[in-house]
Amino acid sequence: MAKGTRANAALDKAGIAHGVHAYDYSADVDSKGLAAAQALGIAPARMFKTLMAWVDKQPVIAVIPSDQRLSLKKLAAQCGGKHAQMMEVAEAERRSGYKVGGISPFAQQRPANVLFAEQVQQHTAVYINAGQRGLLLDIAPADALRFLQASPADICED
Repeated sequence: MAKGTRANAALDKAGIAHGVHAYDYSADVDSKGLAAAQALGIAPARMFKTLMAWVDKQPVIAVIPSDQRLSLKKLAAQCGGKHAQMMEVAEAERRSGYKVGGISPFAQQRPANVLFAEQVQQHTAVYINAGQRGLLLDIAPADALRFLQASPADICED
């Protein structure tokens, strides 16, 4: 399995410390994030999934814990918009340059505004997709937020 994804290369170029972890990816599970957390033996709250959405026709990247659900209402409010909806799979793959199940917020082909769930601040390191199915990176939340010019926000369902 190749470990040289665009996400890893971008973080390397920026001098941001991160680890790389491979696991056996399965498309047949309901929650790929929870399956990845189990495969690596980490708490689901530390495994973050990358979701692509639209807020008032503007692309937004939401990064939330794998054991949480995105609140579209809260996402719209945090972005100063009125309406949010999930992006279609084909469009998410086109915009990000990654396949669903392997979408990383790092080094997307068409960057967009990124919001992290506020829970990211509870951890010293989190796991996020590295841009390939079955490949994760671990990174300090402060480094991820700074690199992506992202903000922590209340975007998960209660």
